[in-house]
Amino acid sequence: MSSTEWLAFFIFCFLALCILVPLVLIIWIYILDRRQKVHSVLRNYPVLGNVRYFLENIGPELRQYLFAHNREGKPFSRFQYENIVKAGKYKERIIGFGSERDYEEPGFYIRNAMFPMLNEELRIDQNPKIKTILYNIDHEGLFNRREHREDAIVDPHYLAGEDAVIIGEHTCRFPFKVKGLVGQSAMSYGALGKNAITALSRGLGLAGGTWMNTGEGGLSEYHLEGDVDIIMQIGPALFGVRTLEGDFSWELFKQKSEMEKIKAFELKLAQGAKTRGGHILGEKVTPEIAAIRNVTPWKTIDSPNRFRELHDTAGLMEFADELREVGGKPVGIKIVVGSKSEAENLVREIAESRTLPDFITVDGGEGGTGATFQELSDAAGLPLFTALPILDEMLKKYKIRDKLKLIASGKLVTPDKVAYALCLGADLVNTARGMMISVGCIMAQVCHNNTCPVGVATTDPWREKALVIEEKMYRVTNYIISLREGLFNLAASAGIASPAEFSEEHLIYKKESGEMLTGEEYKKNIQSLKQV
Repeated sequence: MSSTEWLAFFIFCFLALCILVPLVLIIWIYILDRRQKVHSVLRNYPVLGNVRYFLENIGPELRQYLFAHNREGKPFSRFQYENIVKAGKYKERIIGFGSERDYEEPGFYIRNAMFPMLNEELRIDQNPKIKTILYNIDHEGLFNRREHREDAIVDPHYLAGEDAVIIGEHTCRFPFKVKGLVGQSAMSYGALGKNAITALSRGLGLAGGTWMNTGEGGLSEYHLEGDVDIIMQIGPALFGVRTLEGDFSWELFKQKSEMEKIKAFELKLAQGAKTRGGHILGEKVTPEIAAIRNVTPWKTIDSPNRFRELHDTAGLMEFADELREVGGKPVGIKIVVGSKSEAENLVREIAESRTLPDFITVDGGEGGTGATFQELSDAAGLPLFTALPILDEMLKKYKIRDKLKLIASGKLVTPDKVAYALCLGADLVNTARGMMISVGCIMAQVCHNNTCPVGVATTDPWREKALVIEEKMYRVTNYIISLREGLFNLAASAGIASPAEFSEEHLIYKKESGEMLTGEEYKKNIQSLKQV
């Protein structure tokens, strides 16, 4: 056979295979699914039914990338996601042409001043400078983007010394001083993989003026990788400070409190997305994680709904005070507000006990998690911008607001959202999912399955390798600095010298009817609602 004939033969064989293989596959699927008795659709429509399930499986990706508008999408819109990514990669928040915000919808606005602050009038500490890495785009094509990384020296946007927030200033031997208003919310090693925790620790440490919360999973060596201040969370399961039998260990607590990087402790009563104990899938409980938590490897962990030893507020405050006395460091509590009456009862009992926590973290019902039940995530707990002003006003009512700090969390991923929380009473702000996105999270929403495709919320070594620490750590640095810079921009617009000065007077709320409420009126409106 000539070369031309051989070529024709190979082309014929290739085309035959292209036709026969799919045909055989379709026939095989048809026979297999016609005989099964589990799926009704597949039994009657074996081929079309499989097409349907395929489209159903890739539906979230299709909506996220093709069909949803920039301001649509849950739990975060494409607009919010891209803002986090751009801040982390390019340290940039600039948009062109105009806002896509729907101004007909109700919402908050920062009250801008007729004569805003000049940059040189801001109280801001820009030293020491921070060495980071930023991306620069060389070419933005239809099908490809060429970009390169460059070393960069950036301003840190720290609070001035007089504006720094001090937790436990008058109650602890070792108060915690913070020169930035935003930190990482609770995220455990186990829920996140070692590469993600390490990148966060190093990135936050490089940014300075911030903190990371260990989550209830306990302190790991990866939390300690960076030069970052740490708030160690203690949940109802007592991971990291428990005996093998599950009892609280004062010896282990004292060891943790003596660590220089641990600046405070947080007793977790509840979390916005799960007003219950934590959950971690058995396949995530590696021997290493089990050793950190003092539990059995490869066994699914469901933490208790509350501390077994604590039955009331008085007991909680007594325990917190004992921790503070032994450790010498600030101790706070993390709560989810369920109702106005419950918030008042808690604050009244704290005031009456005369033993106060050094801070209260209030998490909105819209807060995130690696794994929880749908009904708890959707239905339990008030949203942050309802819960926060309720708690703030209750603390003022019982005259203890100036004796502790409020930390707010719940989808606060952009400077404007952070500013709203500060106006509504927060002293500091936590973000978790903003941090996750900065280290590469693509919102695949499979955190609970240990199958995170980008190596963030997984302990699977094969999947974890997707996350390169030396690259992602700088995105964390850039993201947190970008948030702080954005807050100073908003502060200047509001006519104040520092975002630490944000208060209710700098906030406007537009109702659906178009009626405007000042921040003070908004808070009073919530307080005037019937007690429940």
